Amino acid sequence: MIRHCVFVKFRDDVPAAERSAIHADLSALRAVIDGMGAVHFDRNISPEPFARGFTHGFTIDFTDAVARDAYLVHEAHRQAGGRLVAALDGGTDGLMVFDLQISED
Repeated sequence: MIRHCVFVKFRDDVPAAERSAIHADLSALRAVIDGMGAVHFDRNISPEPFARGFTHGFTIDFTDAVARDAYLVHEAHRQAGGRLVAALDGGTDGLMVFDLQISED
């Protein structure tokens, strides 16, 4: 399994309703992308001082790299991603993506 981790810095003027709508857009991709599983989205609640300004994040689980790669090039992902990037502080500078291979022991 691939866990796709995305950390973001929303602009201060982006309301909670827009953040929720972005999450809904991303979650809706599950209906059109095979192998895309759970999507979890929330604000950072870590008490550690290492967030470096990243305020929110989300994870998406994919059955494998093939499913993740299909998501990356899917037009619906590009549209949802464009909406996300438009809401970020500095555009793509307000974005960090990290994928993990999760063993299913």
